[in-house]
Amino acid sequence: MSIRLDGDKSGSVPNGVRRFVRGPRPETVPALVATSCAVVGLIDVAAGVFPRFRHSRMHTLAEVLPGALGPFAAALSLSAGVLLLLLAHGLRRHKRRAWRAAVVLLPAGAAAQFVYRHSVVGTLVSLTLCCLLVRHRSEFAALPDPRSRWRALANFILLGAGSLGLGLVIVSVHPGRVVGNPSIADRLQHVLYGLFGFEGPVEYAGVTSRTVAYSLGALGLLTAVTTIYLAFRPEHPAARLTGEDEDRLRALLDRHGGRDSLGHFALRRDKAVVFSPSGKAAVCYRVVSGVMLASGDPIGDVEAWPGAIERFMDEARAHSWTPAVMGCSETGGEVWTRETGLDALELGDEAVVDVADFSLAGRAMRNVRQMVKRIERNGYETRVRRVRDIGETELNRIRRAAAEWRGTDTERGFSMALGRIGDPADGDCVIATAHKADEHIADTPYGDLKAVLHFVPWGTDGMSLELMRRDRAADPGMNELLIVASLLDAPRLGIERVSLNFAMFRSALARGERLGAGPVLRGWRALLIFLSRWFQIESLYKFNAKFGPRWEPRFVVYRTGRDLPRISFAAMQAEGFVNIGLPRPFARRFPAARPRPCAHTPGPGHGRGARAA
Repeated sequence: MSIRLDGDKSGSVPNGVRRFVRGPRPETVPALVATSCAVVGLIDVAAGVFPRFRHSRMHTLAEVLPGALGPFAAALSLSAGVLLLLLAHGLRRHKRRAWRAAVVLLPAGAAAQFVYRHSVVGTLVSLTLCCLLVRHRSEFAALPDPRSRWRALANFILLGAGSLGLGLVIVSVHPGRVVGNPSIADRLQHVLYGLFGFEGPVEYAGVTSRTVAYSLGALGLLTAVTTIYLAFRPEHPAARLTGEDEDRLRALLDRHGGRDSLGHFALRRDKAVVFSPSGKAAVCYRVVSGVMLASGDPIGDVEAWPGAIERFMDEARAHSWTPAVMGCSETGGEVWTRETGLDALELGDEAVVDVADFSLAGRAMRNVRQMVKRIERNGYETRVRRVRDIGETELNRIRRAAAEWRGTDTERGFSMALGRIGDPADGDCVIATAHKADEHIADTPYGDLKAVLHFVPWGTDGMSLELMRRDRAADPGMNELLIVASLLDAPRLGIERVSLNFAMFRSALARGERLGAGPVLRGWRALLIFLSRWFQIESLYKFNAKFGPRWEPRFVVYRTGRDLPRISFAAMQAEGFVNIGLPRPFARRFPAARPRPCAHTPGPGHGRGARAA
């Protein structure tokens, strides 16, 4: 399958962003069925909440749809609408359990339509949808997602909040039937009582009181039933890297690890792995919010990559996960797009410094040279060593310091982070430390340690920066000092190339500040600078540029443009920029809600994404 590479002249892609383009994909039956369920659900919710809608001409047509049954029309319509909305997401993702629920629900709705309303049209609509699902049952074969019981709490909070909001609407849409003038507090109290099946302080004339009570009770029952179901269903925790998998990956890295600077990050122990049939290649991934995120290029022999990629896509189809690859190289992007039909979009550039070409001499390095000399005059010294050459006592002090100096509750990093420091299996990793002896040594548990850099192997002659931490009380420029020390000491360690930080949209930033840049490119650069307040886009680019690196483009591989927002959100979750986990008290009670720490790790990970902070 051919690939067309669109350059900077594409009207929909800003300058500095390359994109592999493929044709559109047809809409599938599950997507159409899911959309129909969502529309029906919205109509049923409207019919249950708004009394005028139930008597409008639109409802004359809508009442033949599942949800408007018998004397309890409002309550049943409301609960059925919510269930259909929840069910639509599972059907869109080809989930087998959502299909089973729909196949049971639709015949039941058809029977209810015929028994209670004697509606032949409503019966036929339900049975037609059911037959459509049965006919295309082979498309609904996706397995359940990894899950834990903390989702029951999340369901209770989210659905409870939604029920509370809908309840306030239900209580307030009958102004002509309300007795007196109840306050907002009274209405809220009435909703809370109604969700638990009790009568509240608001009174209505006629049968409206029963309608409101049935609707609120249905919402409360729906919240309780779904929460109980999620709490007691079997747990299916996310897959982890086993010891055997790690040994096989290390064997592949020993033979082919020099090809990709991100290869060693495949050994994160919160990832899962699929191997090619020959075992000569592998793809590591993590599932986040239904997105199957791989990072970097496949591990192993390039000729065996297609087999590993095929296994990856089979796993994605089996669970109906959205496949995505973050940070693959140009060669990797070409293989992914050729073998899978996915698209690729340039995400940014990786800064790589060739040790033989690095020098502090020259005008271009004047600022770095002056900063390093100033810090050295202030009494700082550096040490660059392999992990295996550092004693366990000092390693423990470095781990504690790195965790303490992190600065945030959430550890950042996924695609370019290993998640541990000083593991015995990572003896080839390199740690650079800055030290200063002063009168305050006795007041800190870290002694004279002031900053830490951690590098992972990149084949036998390279290393890739994984973590940067420094004492906030230390002099500015600790990161520059340690990078320079690492580059100057690299030949002693047999290192010829060093990968530094990844700079998102680096090309757009560089071109946008050049003379003659057009208004579109300048506007794109201005937006990136604005976003840099939160995501370190410009700061990482400028930090990397100090060391005169060569830039290696990195790509994100995705299925369709519609998936990009979802992939972006999942990537931000994986990298630690978005945290939707449980609060700490609940996280202790439900440990499956958080990734298990790696051995010898003082926390869930050590992210490269925030290493220039």
